[in-house]
Amino acid sequence: MATKSSHSNQQKHLAVLVDADNAQASIVEALFEEIAKYGIASVKRMYGDWTGPQLGGWKKLMLEHSIQPIQQFAYTKGKNATDSSLIIDAMDLLYTRRFDGFCLVSSDSDFTRLAGRLREEGMTVYGFGEEKTPKPFVAACDKFIYTEILRSQDVAESAVQGEKAQAGPSEEAGKQPTAPSSSRPAKVPVEFIAKILDDIAEEDGWAPLAMLGTTISKLRPAFDSRLYGHTKLSGLIRSQAKYFDLETRGASPTGGAVLYVRNKNRTSDHQAR
Repeated sequence: MATKSSHSNQQKHLAVLVDADNAQASIVEALFEEIAKYGIASVKRMYGDWTGPQLGGWKKLMLEHSIQPIQQFAYTKGKNATDSSLIIDAMDLLYTRRFDGFCLVSSDSDFTRLAGRLREEGMTVYGFGEEKTPKPFVAACDKFIYTEILRSQDVAESAVQGEKAQAGPSEEAGKQPTAPSSSRPAKVPVEFIAKILDDIAEEDGWAPLAMLGTTISKLRPAFDSRLYGHTKLSGLIRSQAKYFDLETRGASPTGGAVLYVRNKNRTSDHQAR
């Protein structure tokens, strides 16, 4: 039997549990693409009352993505039996010790304690929900991804494909995918990033970009560069050249470049002393 330590250097094995009552079927493609960044979706289950018409949009998608539907009848009106079923399954899966993490797909704060309990057992918890998701559930996860980001990616990709179909080869060259006009990037939290840099930087003011990203995620699980119009943290930092310096140094053990970032204001403060 494989233990957690035996595959620690491999991709993480994840259990994906979807609250169909509180998730949109339109995100499913982008959802599993996003989950693939963090590991392998070894278990995919979706909970809801499949006898009613309200979950009709999910039925075809479940077959396409090999998601196991879990039937939960609404025994009492106004009571959410789906939540209880998902929580019980999550604990059963936890005690098999076959997983490295869980993906909880819901905008319901009822899963806040579940997320916390899973983390107490050393699991990594990835949350997926709409921007209306209550903050306690967001904070209880290691990483929280707003599904509006996933939907906007799908819209942007569809728009790009449509443009390619209409444009000739010469027109396609040099064109970059753009976000849908309806999605306006949020204001970059420069002061928040600068404060973290001041805390983690070496004496010379520089800090590895990877360390910055890890620290930000610990403090704000919902932080995502895509909210600010950038696919990666490095792009976000480059866009704020007025406040931060970014440079490449040497190479990582895997052969890739190592990026370092510095708070310009902190540098000027030290020089003034």
